[in-house]
Amino acid sequence: MTNKKIVYFDMDGVLVDLAQKINSFPPEVVKQFEALDMIEQLPAIFLNPDPIAGAVDAFNKICESDKYEGYILSTSPWNAPWVWTQKREWVEKYLGKNAYKRLILSHNKHLMIGDYLIDDRTKNGAGEFKGELIQFGTKEFPGWDSVLNYLKP
Repeated sequence: MTNKKIVYFDMDGVLVDLAQKINSFPPEVVKQFEALDMIEQLPAIFLNPDPIAGAVDAFNKICESDKYEGYILSTSPWNAPWVWTQKREWVEKYLGKNAYKRLILSHNKHLMIGDYLIDDRTKNGAGEFKGELIQFGTKEFPGWDSVLNYLKP
């Protein structure tokens, strides 16, 4: 049993620059998918979007520290199983060995046991997470430097 604290990392908007990827699609296609509340089902949405600035370095620093154990905790659209595969491939490509067998996909993040959840939203149980929610992209945690400064890996 380890004494390390568990840190969960959301993907969309925390590790992955999904907004940049969405902006690469024609606006009329994006509007069509938004109208159906299916934005995460845009074709190949998770094929090679860039990481958020500093995300890969932050993930590795936390995973390689003596204080923390890092996991990816993300949600994928139920009706688009190809996104699940694309997320897994993104994790392997950008996060490598530190993320090996550490990807968890759940629509109920509040069921996970851990110390910290780094997420940009409170949806899918993030707002009810029993540990501490570090809300990425807020005034307190606008980017990875502020998160690392807080966690001090």
